[in-house]
Amino acid sequence: MTNALSTLLETRDWLMADGATGTNLFNIGLMSGDAPEMWNIEETAKITALYKGAADAGSDIFLTNSFGANASRLKLHGAEGRVKELNEAAANIGRDVADASGRTIVVAGSVGPTGEIMAPMGSLTHEIAVEMFHEQAEGLKAGGADVLWVETISAAEEFAAAAEAFALADMPWCGTMSFDTAGRTMMGITSTDLVKRVGKLAHQPLGFGANCGTGASDLLRTVLGFSAAGSDLPIIAKGNAGIPKYHDGHIHYDGTPELMADYAVLARDCGATIIGGCCGTTPDHLRAMRDALETRPKGDAPTLTAITDALGAFSSASDGTDGAGPTAAPRRGRRRRA
Repeated sequence: MTNALSTLLETRDWLMADGATGTNLFNIGLMSGDAPEMWNIEETAKITALYKGAADAGSDIFLTNSFGANASRLKLHGAEGRVKELNEAAANIGRDVADASGRTIVVAGSVGPTGEIMAPMGSLTHEIAVEMFHEQAEGLKAGGADVLWVETISAAEEFAAAAEAFALADMPWCGTMSFDTAGRTMMGITSTDLVKRVGKLAHQPLGFGANCGTGASDLLRTVLGFSAAGSDLPIIAKGNAGIPKYHDGHIHYDGTPELMADYAVLARDCGATIIGGCCGTTPDHLRAMRDALETRPKGDAPTLTAITDALGAFSSASDGTDGAGPTAAPRRGRRRRA
């Protein structure tokens, strides 16, 4: 399947993705509890500015403002009947920004978790999950998204349901999980588990990896786990810009542009091909990351000590692949430039 992302992957050693969506929208007026997807219709200039900020900072890929635009999450705002409208609008704005940039920028249709627990632990069946993801996928496709991008997933069953839905929509896709519990997702998946499960999917992604989670150090340890497992697919790294701090009524992330520049280079050296930021990552961070990726030579895979020396301590001693439990003491390290 030929598409903008696969073409870029064939011609480039690395690609830079975008930064945060939610935290950047909070910075320009989104209120806690509001559905950011409504801004695709009500505040189109602000969503255009969000995408343009990533494009102008050098991103090769940006994700649409559609993370929570599935029927289950939109029902909380009485908008479950607007799934196609809101997703199509999100991708349409992105298409306009990408096409006006003068270079190839991939519009990735963001698809977040349903917000429900999959059976047998919860009530969400595979069939209903596929239906919800498919509805969202068709809206993003209609709006001009190049690829679909499921992110911040915890359950392997939900990841598989998204893959099946994207096949129904006849769309290429990428997928990332959030490893935030001692190297595991909330539902217990490790980096090694994800590599094995991705390999068994009928509709293969163009790339897979990790986003969000705890700190950038933990995320890079997970990326090293992907690399060690030996997948041939491109690896995605989208780490948070430091650690969240509550200040003056708002959540701020303490990672500086300099720290995120170090993170980007380390991510590449760990084996990531697609490198971006997640919560707290602004265009200033992205510009520093792009500059570092372009000017610093590729190095060998870093040691765990090198990662913690540059980015700070891991939140746990184990990444989950050694069978150690979540209560293991964290590895100590020092944080620079935070």
